[in-house]
Amino acid sequence: MTDDKLVRMANQIATFFATQPDADKASKVAAHLTDFWDPAMRAQLSAYAAQGGTGLDPLALDAAKLL
Repeated sequence: MTDDKLVRMANQIATFFATQPDADKASKVAAHLTDFWDPAMRAQLSAYAAQGGTGLDPLALDAAKLL
């Protein structure tokens, strides 16, 4: 999968969880990624975040660091 598509998908998930009342939104995003993304996608997102995570929503970036 391209990094652009991965970033777009992660940002969409982060946008949804940003509107939720939960206090630890990054953990909720990370849990969603763990539940619904395959291991290769999670690994790619983690690697992308480790390289700076350009374009990732701050919440998506925080979640990627928790994976």
